[in-house]
Amino acid sequence: MRRGSGSGPAWWLQVLSPFLLPLFHGALADQIRYSIPEELAKNSMVGNLAKDLGLSVQNLPTRKLRVSAEKDYFTVNPESGDLLVGDRIDREQVCGKQPQCVLEFDIVAEKPLNIFHVAVILQDVNDNAPLFKQSEVDLNIGESTKPGKAFPLDPALDLDAGSNSLQKYYLTDNEYFEVTEKETPDGRKYPELILKRFLDREEHNFHQLVLTAVDGGDPPRSGTTQIRIQVTDINDNPPMFSQDVFSVTLREDVPPGFSVLQVTATDQDEGVNAEITYSFHNVDEQVERFFNLDKRTGEITTKDNLDFETAKSYTLNVEAKDPGDLASHCSIQVKILDENDCVPEVIVTSVFSPLPEDSPLGTVIALIKTRDRDSGENGDVYCHVLGNEEFVLKSSSKNYYKLVTDRTLDRESIPEYNVTIVAADRGKPPLSSNVIITLHISDVNDNAPVFHQASYLVHVAENNPPGTSIAQVSASDPDLGSNGLISYSIIASDLEPRALSSFVSVNQDSGVVFAQRAFDHEQLRSFQLTLQARDHGSPSLSANVSMRVLVGDRNDNAPRVLYPTLEPDGSALFDMVPRAAEPGYLVTKVVAVDADSGHNAWLSYHVLQASDPGLFSLGLRTGEVRTARALGDRDSARQRLLVAVRDGGQPPLSATATLHLIFADSLQEVLPDLSDDPLPSDPQSELQFYLVVALALISVLFLLAVILAIALRLRHSSRSAAWGCFQPGLSSNLATGVLPNYNEGTLPYSYNVCIASQSAKTEFNFLNVTPEVTPQDLLCGGEDSWVPGTLGDTHVPFVSDSISKQAPPNTDWRFSQAQRPGTSGSQNGDETGTWPNNQFDTEMLQAMILASASEAADGSSTLGGGAGTMGLSARYGPQFTLQHVPDYRQNVYIPGSNATLTNAAGKRDGKAPAGGNGNKKKSGKKEKK
Repeated sequence: MRRGSGSGPAWWLQVLSPFLLPLFHGALADQIRYSIPEELAKNSMVGNLAKDLGLSVQNLPTRKLRVSAEKDYFTVNPESGDLLVGDRIDREQVCGKQPQCVLEFDIVAEKPLNIFHVAVILQDVNDNAPLFKQSEVDLNIGESTKPGKAFPLDPALDLDAGSNSLQKYYLTDNEYFEVTEKETPDGRKYPELILKRFLDREEHNFHQLVLTAVDGGDPPRSGTTQIRIQVTDINDNPPMFSQDVFSVTLREDVPPGFSVLQVTATDQDEGVNAEITYSFHNVDEQVERFFNLDKRTGEITTKDNLDFETAKSYTLNVEAKDPGDLASHCSIQVKILDENDCVPEVIVTSVFSPLPEDSPLGTVIALIKTRDRDSGENGDVYCHVLGNEEFVLKSSSKNYYKLVTDRTLDRESIPEYNVTIVAADRGKPPLSSNVIITLHISDVNDNAPVFHQASYLVHVAENNPPGTSIAQVSASDPDLGSNGLISYSIIASDLEPRALSSFVSVNQDSGVVFAQRAFDHEQLRSFQLTLQARDHGSPSLSANVSMRVLVGDRNDNAPRVLYPTLEPDGSALFDMVPRAAEPGYLVTKVVAVDADSGHNAWLSYHVLQASDPGLFSLGLRTGEVRTARALGDRDSARQRLLVAVRDGGQPPLSATATLHLIFADSLQEVLPDLSDDPLPSDPQSELQFYLVVALALISVLFLLAVILAIALRLRHSSRSAAWGCFQPGLSSNLATGVLPNYNEGTLPYSYNVCIASQSAKTEFNFLNVTPEVTPQDLLCGGEDSWVPGTLGDTHVPFVSDSISKQAPPNTDWRFSQAQRPGTSGSQNGDETGTWPNNQFDTEMLQAMILASASEAADGSSTLGGGAGTMGLSARYGPQFTLQHVPDYRQNVYIPGSNATLTNAAGKRDGKAPAGGNGNKKKSGKKEKK
């Protein structure tokens, strides 16, 4: 009957459980709750978590469900979404004697990031039987003990909870004792042995009972202990405490040995029966671990460090017993006060690294969980980021935070971050902890290449070897890998597209620019390139830079003589000088151009050979030929000047021009001579011819000298007249001259040759050895006929006699002194030849001279024969135009004919043509030397 009534509360608890669970569910409305019995096998199914969360099975691989808890009690099947038991769960170890055991943990899902709170209720299983601390209990009860006296006994311990915990105590049937159940203030049940009637030591001095403890399981479990009662003599006054319950408050940070309380009991007996001993009675194991009781004094002290997080309060039951085993009991309630002694914890559950540098603001980097075992403000934790302004923390749910980006990231500035997360509580003083998250930033192609120079200016000398490196462009890109790998190319140029590849190329890896051909300054002085640097990112970025290539000049072009020049038929022009020309008279001007630039085109004029070196002067820079003195009676009427034109290059290049000058007052004086002259021959051939003649003459003279010496020895006669050339009477009107010294030829020698002129003709006469006596004044050495040249003794014979049969030309055929080629008017040219101030003036001057040279070369205009200004007006003044230059195509005598070529219908009958005749004619007769 007693057993049946004891099982009633357990049965009602099972009935009311379905109604009590919704109450808890309402308190945790945001949780998913499951209920399982303890001690389930590993991988036992708790419930279908994916279905309860409303997740599709197809999305489970991407959502990556996982359990976030301190201990791995549960796991999630990634394929089915089932919540499984991760390990054996003992409810008694997890929750102890709490009436309800709930395991709370979090389920983390990714993409998107969500957190779900799960609570699993552990149902107790009757796997523990009630167990007494002692298998035997000895009691001494005086025979004078009145009935109804209660003797507290140590309770049986049952680790199960609820209906499976200890429910009832049973005592074997006897006539003296019975057992009742009592509860401590904390709800624990303990048995008390009640005396039903007076003991009679003389009848029964010893009693042995069996105490049984039974739980409410199905089937029930039980435990027993033996109670041995010794009936003693009378000890009528038990010890007495001043109060039954004491209350004490302790801080959890008190040190071991700290005095909690001293209890005192009094006994009215005397002597030995008044000696009291103190001990803990019916206490938990945790009490004996943390507290110590002095048996004699009753002082309670701490044995170990207290921890509010382990237990918030303790109940200490103290028993005072005298030697007669009379005892009394009191209860001490110890309350533990919380101190801020637990440092907040920071747990990083997820880190997403590396992070692209172009991540938008608000990108989740890490998921962080905080925990503090303290209570109240001591356990209230807040987090913040220390030092890094690029990141902030946002509260997610409960004690979870999300670390997100708050600013734009740049890997080139900071490739790696060490983010410090600080968690602090609100205690006094507050405690804090931190954790460092290393975040790597991945590269994105967000930087275009940058050239090291804004533009490039390259100087290249012409005639460079093909394939030569002329420049190098360089660009940098701070990106990594292929995003920072640069290739170079030429994308534009002011050259023709087809010609670009034949001029320059660029190495795509090094940026070195190569010349594909030899440059010519005269054809191309500069060109523009646009080069591009492009990285290998996706999409690729690029930058452009301009390069100007200036082709420098080298002295690779010799001067070109524009005037005087040969006619198309090979004949040479001559200039006519009035016999009465005063010193300083402008005779003619040597015009030359040089295709080079700068000093390489700075021309100077020098006399190499001259028939009479002192008769003419040559402007060093202007090329103007002027009379140095008046013409004398002994001067030849025909003069020849060999002029060298040198440029200013190193080494200098040169060209030569031959000027034929005739002193005459009218054109008719020279026409007969010109009509008999053959076409000019090659000077080199004439030189060879003269050389052979000279050698033959010397050989003959040497032979004659030998014969003469032999004859003188044999005959002892007077000097023979073998050298008839030196006797008078050889000829009349002797004209003297010498062979020119051609420095540019192969034999730089001078030979003296005697020649004579008769009947207004200049002929080359070889001397014959005759016995005739030649007048002394006609000998070669008879007069001063040697004319020293500039570079050697050179004599040039010209026709000096006038032609009597030629009709006089029109009187307006001459130019005045102001109209001759040269400087404006009659002003003398600048002998110093001041160089133009800048390259542009030089290039303009050369361009005008070359333009005039082109007109003269294609036959469209002779020197001054066109309608232009010869391109020389910039140098000779604005009045040097067409009217100041004679037309050299007029009045040209053709050998073997009595006609004269003119631009009009003039004839050789002495009538002038329609236009004025020029003062320059072609030499129709081969010049004798």
